[in-house]
Amino acid sequence: MSQKINRREFIKTGMTVTAGLMVGCSLRNRFDIIIKNGLVTDGSGSGFLKSDIGIKGDKISAIADLGPATADHVIDAAGLVVCPGFIDIHTHTDTELLVNPNAESKIHQGITTEVSGNCGYAPFPLNDNDFGELEEELSKKGYHVTWRDISGFLQALENRKISLNYVTLTGHGMLRSYVVGRNDVVPTSQQMDKMKQLLDETLQKGSFGLSTGLEYAPGSYAKTKELIELSRVVTKRGGIYATHMRNEDDRVEEAVQEALDICRQAEVSLQISHLKACNRNNWSKVDHLLEMIRAASDEGLPVHADRYPYDAWSTGLSALLPLWAREGETREMLARLSDPRQSADIEAYAEKRSTNIGGWDRLVINSCFSEENKRYEGKSISECSQITGLSPFEFIKKLMVEEKSRVNIMGFAMDEGNLKKVLSSPLVMVGSDGSAVAPYGKLAEGKPHPRYYGTFPRVLGRYSREEKVFALETAVRKMTSMPAKKLGLKQRGILEKNYYADIVVFNPETVMDRATYLEPHQYPTGIEYVIVNGRITIRKGEHTGEHAGKVLRRI
Repeated sequence: MSQKINRREFIKTGMTVTAGLMVGCSLRNRFDIIIKNGLVTDGSGSGFLKSDIGIKGDKISAIADLGPATADHVIDAAGLVVCPGFIDIHTHTDTELLVNPNAESKIHQGITTEVSGNCGYAPFPLNDNDFGELEEELSKKGYHVTWRDISGFLQALENRKISLNYVTLTGHGMLRSYVVGRNDVVPTSQQMDKMKQLLDETLQKGSFGLSTGLEYAPGSYAKTKELIELSRVVTKRGGIYATHMRNEDDRVEEAVQEALDICRQAEVSLQISHLKACNRNNWSKVDHLLEMIRAASDEGLPVHADRYPYDAWSTGLSALLPLWAREGETREMLARLSDPRQSADIEAYAEKRSTNIGGWDRLVINSCFSEENKRYEGKSISECSQITGLSPFEFIKKLMVEEKSRVNIMGFAMDEGNLKKVLSSPLVMVGSDGSAVAPYGKLAEGKPHPRYYGTFPRVLGRYSREEKVFALETAVRKMTSMPAKKLGLKQRGILEKNYYADIVVFNPETVMDRATYLEPHQYPTGIEYVIVNGRITIRKGEHTGEHAGKVLRRI
């Protein structure tokens, strides 16, 4: 039986319902963060859309005109570009995050995801010798090694709480060191089975693939057949094969061909690391390298490459020694250097390396381990030779022995025109080939390559805005959706509803690197906001202290 309601009760009930609807509407239009009025490029390479972005928790909740919606934090991005967080497809960040989890030199560039374990090295698996060497290095920086395998290392990162997302590959050099040792030998069938088993275990526990450093010992001792066998394990798990090729100068074309052969025979997704042709006599080869890669892609092979936007490489000083001299443990290498019978042959090789690059003045010391030798940082080997009164090779030998080989150098070997050609290739992504360091504390030591601080802003500012090598939205794509797709990262690399809120807000008119070869510890300009998993980590160019990064595992 219906009941009659008087006018006063009707009005009271209506007001209650309306208030409830308003509260419900308000809750639906309430966000943790709103980015308003920005020029949005979603990472796909498409153009710009003026829109707002609403974030709830760690996900993007809305991309639209949000009108009167409210939020705990509102970012006015008028005149600024809003895009996905940058994914650095080729890095060497690992234990640095345990020393300083802020990831300063990377997060200030807009990088929200690091991809490490490259060039055949990752801090796992560790045999007794590798454990000891890493412990000696880390303890100087106030941290101690607590792991041996991938699970322990990734857990250490999670316990530390880091400011960006972390992806790792498995280093072939570490597998070989653990199972075979550091000598130039062909693994037995049992050793191959052990390496494949170890590789598969790392892939099951989170690694995104395998990396090789075929210019470095012990990875350089591997024959192509070994690499194909290991890459087939990667293929079964859906990972990638990232290679620092066997040669990047006189035999660079043969090295690219070997990488493509491995890709074809193992049916593995290939990424050629820091694609380049070093030394003037090889600069003319770049067009052919790009054509080889393009033809392979047209054939249907899953091949890509990465490159940093500078004309100097950086690596260990031991790279100036022949491979046979680098065989075995560090103490064995240093013993050969000190042996007069072998030292002459090593010197002849090092002199040839110097001649090929254009002289000792084109090779610069950028970091030493011990305090007494830090005076050489930032100086060419020619300058160091003059300071010490030693010949260039005698200086190298002295420094290698005193530092136990822990010396890094830069070599000015590449051509600017070729750099633009490589960067502009539709198959090439942006990768820094650097580590997360900081302008303060233990990670401020040395004079690292400026790519550590400036890679992504330099691509946006110099090569997109000023040199017009490609459109801004194309540059963003090379930093976001391309690497995300290559790696198989889920819900990252694109601005889309229900994707993770990894976002960069930058000024397209001012974004630029400031790091130089002599003064590298400088943050870039123009990176206004960086959001990692829905948390504002860079606000108006300053680190907020947030540590919302996640260790990403390929499972």
